[in-house]
Amino acid sequence: MWCASCLASACAGCACNICTSAASSITRRSARLAYCGLFAASLILSFLLRQFAAPLLQHIPWINTFDETPPEEWFQMNVVLRVSLGNFLFFGIFALMMIGVKDQNDRRDAWHHGGWIAKIAVWVVLIVLMFFVPNIVITVYEMLSKFGSGLFLLVQVVMLLDFTNNWNDSWVEKDEQKWEIALLVVTVVCYLSTFAFSGVLFMLFNPSGHDCGLNVFFIVMTIILAFAFAIIALHPQVNGSVMPASVISVYCAYLCYSSLSSEPDDYACNGLHMHSKQVSVGALILGMLTTVLSVVYSAVRAGSSTTFLSPPSSPRSGTKNPLLGDANVEEGKGEDTTGSEPRPVSYSYTFFHLIFALASMYSAMLLTGWTSAGSESGELMDVGWTTVWVRICMEWATAALYIWTLVAPLLFPDRDFS
Repeated sequence: MWCASCLASACAGCACNICTSAASSITRRSARLAYCGLFAASLILSFLLRQFAAPLLQHIPWINTFDETPPEEWFQMNVVLRVSLGNFLFFGIFALMMIGVKDQNDRRDAWHHGGWIAKIAVWVVLIVLMFFVPNIVITVYEMLSKFGSGLFLLVQVVMLLDFTNNWNDSWVEKDEQKWEIALLVVTVVCYLSTFAFSGVLFMLFNPSGHDCGLNVFFIVMTIILAFAFAIIALHPQVNGSVMPASVISVYCAYLCYSSLSSEPDDYACNGLHMHSKQVSVGALILGMLTTVLSVVYSAVRAGSSTTFLSPPSSPRSGTKNPLLGDANVEEGKGEDTTGSEPRPVSYSYTFFHLIFALASMYSAMLLTGWTSAGSESGELMDVGWTTVWVRICMEWATAALYIWTLVAPLLFPDRDFS
């Protein structure tokens, strides 16, 4: 019995050491991955508490301060906003702490990459404390989150444009016939997908016997934008390429679908009729996974050394992987570099944490459907007219920014847009 106990204790100790070593290796390799994991955990926590913890909030006197208890949906959105606020404060504090970090000799560089037990403890404490703040604080945060989410969506658009241009440039620079064929294939597939998808949208969201002029307007605008992208990109005076234009067209078509599918279930022009309280677990998990990937890519790419927001002292070296960057970019963090030649940091720590703070606001809006905590549609995730207009405006903003990247060099020839 004693031997079995010792053996179990030894195995547990080895397992802990292995996990600690693996975590340490990951953070040395790329602290960005660790922060991504922490953000993903916050999103999962928000979803689980939304689904199961709402009844508990009804018994907390400083939260349920109403003479007549609100519906359960109010408490569901309240718990999401409280977790989001804790997450926002965590990344916001780090963003402020990292202002001015330009080289690895700065002590704050080690704070960014190490001390993960303390960081997780602070993260947990902040989230728990948010359940003790009065409702007025949450109401103010809810209003601010709408603006913060808009900024995050704008960053997402910029990152998409950066990604498509880098993708096109990397294949063009290879200067081989097979890559030229690959560019042509991608372009054709994207345009065929855009127009085929638009046709499907007409069938789904313009049912016969109903006046669906708004839906038709959204879909027709998407088709017009796809043609406009190609015409402008192919103009002889524009330094553009048709492949990025085709990718942006597909993305705009997706945003149009996402907007239309968010229309209320009782709206006659919504041919899907899929939104209800009884959303399948699989669909919710897929939506959460898509959100995590979107947020993680935007945050990591925005902080990488290849983006337009790199710190001034950072060399703009190419990265082989947008998530990990160059293999040597984050090696040696936390080491004693006193007396050595200062090495510049490879990305802006402040901006990196700021993106995650804005992403915390965005995730809260996704899980609450961009609606007020007192609205009747609060029971639905990511559904409602507010969501429809947010997403359609995001499509138009994407189109405007892409067209601007094409025509800006013509309008301001004296400026360097490289």
